[in-house]
Amino acid sequence: MEKEKLRLMRLLEHWTQHNDEHRKKYRESADQAKKIGLVKVAEEMTLAADKSRDVSTHLRKALEKMQGNGT
Repeated sequence: MEKEKLRLMRLLEHWTQHNDEHRKKYRESADQAKKIGLVKVAEEMTLAADKSRDVSTHLRKALEKMQGNGT
């Protein structure tokens, strides 16, 4: 059981970091799209980045609950 918990905690940490990296790229790419006149594309990419932030928030909360022995 402890081995599975540790594995899940590591996955949550990895997914959060990886998701944050993607969110940063989404925003950078949205800025580039806007600069070349793709305003509607940039808007959608920005919305994706916002949703990605929400995902990271939930992953962090899950990790906190695991560290606090939440069930």
